[in-house]
Amino acid sequence: MSKLTKIERDTEIYYNQSNAPMLIRTNDPKLIRKLNSLAADFPELCKLTEEDEICGSYFEVDKHRVSIHVTRPYSEERRQWQSRWAKENGLKGNTSAK
Repeated sequence: MSKLTKIERDTEIYYNQSNAPMLIRTNDPKLIRKLNSLAADFPELCKLTEEDEICGSYFEVDKHRVSIHVTRPYSEERRQWQSRWAKENGLKGNTSAK
């Protein structure tokens, strides 16, 4: 597969409420590595169904293996507290949300 820009590395997740597996199509190399590792270790839960140089990799994944985590933004007060705590405890780097 040719190298894609970050904006071209997309992922599509097809999910319905039946017992069918979740279908994932992705061009994201990091996600492909994770899914390939899961498929190698647990073939009954995840399998690579197709690889396409243009469209990416297609996987069927057991629904119980995928989670979508949605979070609310932190308040400015909490961000400041976390920043102070990190500085006091020797953590370095950018502690603010991007």
